[in-house]
Amino acid sequence: MAGLPMGEPLVCSARGCGAVAVYAVVWNNPKIHPPEREKVWMACEDHRQSLADFLDARGFLRRVDPL
Repeated sequence: MAGLPMGEPLVCSARGCGAVAVYAVVWNNPKIHPPEREKVWMACEDHRQSLADFLDARGFLRRVDPL
């Protein structure tokens, strides 16, 4: 995935979680970002669904990609 640091372990974006990320939760806030801009939260297995649900409830979720 373009723009991700190489050689460094990716850590889950969930608050307080230090687990290794295995998913990229890709999102965009259409009110403030142009359509082509994608933001990424990293997610471990345990937090993939909760992070995706949080973004989806706001209409921000684009997709969830495995890393």
